[in-house]
Amino acid sequence: MPIAPLPRASRRGLAQEAADLIREAIFTGHFPPGSPLREVELAASLGVSRGSVREGLAFLEREGLVRSAWHRGTTVIDVTEQDVEEVYAVRAALDRLAATSAQGNATADQLTELDTLVQAMAEETGGEASGTRLLALDIAFHDLIYAASDNGRLGAAWHAIRSQIYLFQLRRIALGYEHYRARVVDEHHELARLLRSGDRETLARRAEEHVDSARRSLLTGLHP
Repeated sequence: MPIAPLPRASRRGLAQEAADLIREAIFTGHFPPGSPLREVELAASLGVSRGSVREGLAFLEREGLVRSAWHRGTTVIDVTEQDVEEVYAVRAALDRLAATSAQGNATADQLTELDTLVQAMAEETGGEASGTRLLALDIAFHDLIYAASDNGRLGAAWHAIRSQIYLFQLRRIALGYEHYRARVVDEHHELARLLRSGDRETLARRAEEHVDSARRSLLTGLHP
């Protein structure tokens, strides 16, 4: 019996493009935490329909990057103490599992790429260091660890909070850049080294401590 053909996959839509552009605008500080996101203005600026903007904002709401409320519209999430505690608690658990899983599954090429990212961080801090460029390398490092864990559901869990982490880390850098700059290379170098070792317990502990250091730094900046 012949199998009925499946529907053709649709091309990348305007809603996804709108989401990507709005996300990038949030990450570059065009829309700081707490800012309103107005459909009419966004549609005019992006040259797309309000429907595409509305769908794009729905994508970002699923990422936890924006919030919508009846009669109050859509806003970029605020960086509150409760939000920080919740998101970094989840990240600590995920990072621990990702690191210990990657320890046994990472390929030689992936381990080399982690070293390359750490070297790029070191070069960045040695010159006219940019917090946004350092953060991009930082997130790329963790993206690679999740990929090396070879656990698709774990990777999906990471991507569910990744945008929130990115925004919170941007806020951390804005409030305490020197603290971030002073620690970013050494902490990631140690994680890369431990991934090559057989010391699972130390790796797990350091992965959690790395997240806790970020959490404490951000909270100190929020409440100096």
